Amino acid sequence: MKRILCLVLMVIMANTVMLAKVDSEEKQALLDLYHNTNGPSWKVTWDLEAECVTWHGVEVVDGHVVGLDLFHNNLSGTLPNSIGQLVHLKKLNLAFNTITGTLPTSLGLLKELRVLKLEMNRLKGTLPNTIGMMGELEEFSIFNNFISGSIPESIGGLKNLKVLNLSSNNIKGEIPKSLGDLTKLESLGLFENGLIGNIPNEIGNLTKLKELVLANNELGGAIPSEFGQLASLEVFQIQNNNFNSFDNLGMMDTQGLLVFDYDKDDSRMDFKDINFSKTRMADTKFEDVEEE
Repeated sequence: MKRILCLVLMVIMANTVMLAKVDSEEKQALLDLYHNTNGPSWKVTWDLEAECVTWHGVEVVDGHVVGLDLFHNNLSGTLPNSIGQLVHLKKLNLAFNTITGTLPTSLGLLKELRVLKLEMNRLKGTLPNTIGMMGELEEFSIFNNFISGSIPESIGGLKNLKVLNLSSNNIKGEIPKSLGDLTKLESLGLFENGLIGNIPNEIGNLTKLKELVLANNELGGAIPSEFGQLASLEVFQIQNNNFNSFDNLGMMDTQGLLVFDYDKDDSRMDFKDINFSKTRMADTKFEDVEEE
């Protein structure tokens, strides 16, 4: 009986060890991230002698890394290109650190990723075209960095995206029409960049949109008449731009608006057709709050 019990315990222990093992390439990617971002100085660091499953913020299922959450953990340095080897990742949260450098193009290899949070870092360079390859992505937040260049057209490939926040960067150029393909989008933040040109009419396709923040850019032209289709909108901010016509705002159903920011001192605006009885006017900028 004791022999049988010992055999059972050995099998259980063997299975536990097997489950604790992580794919060698994925483990190397984690180690690269650790070394690239000054791992010994993290708030909660890793014991490299222990199994990956014990490391802070690492979630492992069936020997694969499916989650990596190092939010507000004092990461500094750059992201390694090998991060693209974490092909089973569903969540990557590196927000509220001091990560520098550019976004690796290998991010596009994370085809199973649902959540990508990189806000409040010091990332620079452009958004790689490979971003559009992450077809399962539902949330992409990179506000308050130093991202430059334009928004790539490939971003229209993120058909499952619900939250996109690119606010408070140095992004230039026009808003790509391909954003109109993100029909599941509920929140779009482009606040405080250097965006120019007209708002694409295709943004009117985003009928599930609840938050649309376009303030503090250099957008011009008229508000598209297609905005009348945004029946789910609750937060709408367009102040501090160069619009020359606001006539189409009268086509919007403002009954559900909770926040509406606009240039109140602009004599060109005529709101006689808009019902503000349930609309709160706000001077404050849209702020993104990260929960720990």
